[in-house]
Amino acid sequence: MGELTQLLQKVEQGYSSASAELLPLVYEELRYLAARRLAKERSSPSLQPTLLVHEAYLRLVDAEQQPEWKGRGHFFGAAAEAMRRILVEQARRRKTLKRGADLHQVPIDFAEPVVEDKAVDLLSLDEALSQFETLWPNQARLVKLRYFAGLTIAQAAQAMQISESTAERYWTFARTWLYSKLSD
Repeated sequence: MGELTQLLQKVEQGYSSASAELLPLVYEELRYLAARRLAKERSSPSLQPTLLVHEAYLRLVDAEQQPEWKGRGHFFGAAAEAMRRILVEQARRRKTLKRGADLHQVPIDFAEPVVEDKAVDLLSLDEALSQFETLWPNQARLVKLRYFAGLTIAQAAQAMQISESTAERYWTFARTWLYSKLSD
């Protein structure tokens, strides 16, 4: 049993020292995943990879009911879900009327016509992914691992304990389904 799995079990059992040991072990990988995820988002100066990792980590280890970690793949899957929720919450905050809803601030020296960015709208993606998850939970888990945690097909397949060819089929199906929902 790997060191990460042992620490996850100790965290699950309530050992507070295990949480302190866990962060250094997973920090760099979580930060790398967060940086990749944020690089795909529209510019978000208020949320940096370090902040996203820390917020996701706190949600994972400070939860009132500790989940039973079934190893590395389960932990990183939960981390991907936590990052997704944080990003969706931030997108919702940005859209509120208090913050200008969908108004775009344009510096005065760039007052030319603005071309809309083709980045994915996280709120629309979250809504479509929630619908998709009710129909196909395994495929939705793969999307979360790929899109929010930034795992490769091979890494996601290993985390889900499925073959790479199955992961490829899930990924192709999920992308097609989500694309059709998001392009409506």
